[in-house]
Amino acid sequence: MDKKTLILAGVPMDSGKRRQGCRMGPDAYRVAGLAQALTDLGHTVKDIGDTTPDQVDVAEHQHLFALPECVGWTRALSRTAQDAAQQGLPIFMGGDHALSMGTVSGMAAHAQSIGRPLFVLWLDAHSDFHTPGSTGSGNLHGTPVAYVTGQSGFEDFPPLAAPIPTDRVGMIGLRSVDPAERAALEKDRAMLADMRSIDEHGIKAPLLAFLDKVRAVNGILHVSLDVDFLDPSIAPAVGTTVPGGATEREAHLAMELLHESGLVCSLDLVELNPFLDERGRTAKLMVDLAASLLGRRIFDRPTRSF
Repeated sequence: MDKKTLILAGVPMDSGKRRQGCRMGPDAYRVAGLAQALTDLGHTVKDIGDTTPDQVDVAEHQHLFALPECVGWTRALSRTAQDAAQQGLPIFMGGDHALSMGTVSGMAAHAQSIGRPLFVLWLDAHSDFHTPGSTGSGNLHGTPVAYVTGQSGFEDFPPLAAPIPTDRVGMIGLRSVDPAERAALEKDRAMLADMRSIDEHGIKAPLLAFLDKVRAVNGILHVSLDVDFLDPSIAPAVGTTVPGGATEREAHLAMELLHESGLVCSLDLVELNPFLDERGRTAKLMVDLAASLLGRRIFDRPTRSF
């Protein structure tokens, strides 16, 4: 197995939505043994601590929740991503999904600097393709894909060094998508695999087809793994539960296929709210999935008792 240098970056971001708790995510991953699980696989693991948001001169917004903080996080995380990517494979321990505005834009800038296209795999119940003008809730954790693909309405946020064409985005696990989001994504040829198609055809076919697209143009892949990709019966520690998510077996298969592809350059672990967890079971499952992505094989998995 190819041994890597893995850079763990904590992102205690809790400003992408009103329900609080995700700021505790980075320490929950540390307590659940993420660094040790990856070290046990032979990788070199370096925890660079927690990123802090920049102070920015942006006014509070009447509708958008915590806009200045989200802009500050985006600026800081774009730098963190670019710096970490020069040292190894970054793993961003979140934090709510608004953190991906910074991590993905930073990785896109890094990819541009090395002359390779960045693709994004969004493992999530939601497409997160709202803009500041279209979000009904005002929660910016529903907007990162729109931002990194260069949609309009993000004037308060940093200009993108390398916008990602929407046809370089793949989404698997969708089951809560607003009609306007779906229409926009389909128009721009994003790869969408909702749970109905996974029920009918399995998770392997759409994922391998997407990986073939990445490989065909010598691309690299950023994976953004939201806790609500998983069924809430196995991963309760998320404030946006949607029934009917991926099973543990489907999720591990996806991680194993991603590992075998050799294309993954960075990983987000987002929306873990330890306040909602049951004796750490969700954090431990996310650690196990990260380990599968980094090379742990099925018969090497630990037996869990909760």
